Amino acid sequence: MLWATLCSKIVMRPFIRFYDAILVSMALVAAATLVWLMISVVLSVIMRNIGIQPWAWLFTSAEYGILYMTMLGAPWLVRERGHVHIELVTAALTPGLRRIVSRTIAVACVAVSLILAWYGLDLFLTNVERNDYDVRAYFYPRWLLTITFPIAFSCMAIEFARFVFGRTLMHSGEAGIHE
Repeated sequence: MLWATLCSKIVMRPFIRFYDAILVSMALVAAATLVWLMISVVLSVIMRNIGIQPWAWLFTSAEYGILYMTMLGAPWLVRERGHVHIELVTAALTPGLRRIVSRTIAVACVAVSLILAWYGLDLFLTNVERNDYDVRAYFYPRWLLTITFPIAFSCMAIEFARFVFGRTLMHSGEAGIHE
């Protein structure tokens, strides 16, 4: 038993570190994208105010950025319990019932995330197969947009599963803002 535990830790530790590095990298790209969104909006407003038509790619890159920021940042937000949820109901529950409710909700979130990852993968493969392009300011392969769906939703499923099987619950049971 001790040997099996030791071997699993030796084998799993590099995979966990790799996964954590991917998750943090995705969050950093999402954060950098948020900065780009701020710059592109300010630049677009300044250009309009001085009478210059903003570049078409500026608006398009902001649209793409919103998708990338949302999809790449979501798994990290799940890990940090930064996603939106309401603690009003769970705060009224006993600790035992809160544990059951929180884990049940986490199971439902895993199921929904896996379904969305599956359909996102199907969409991505369809875009690759059809060689689809988003044609507006420039030709942009649509698969570069839809690849985020299976990746992000799979990572979210993993993060929600940590609330199903781990020690930490998704819901703290503390209603209101505690910062």
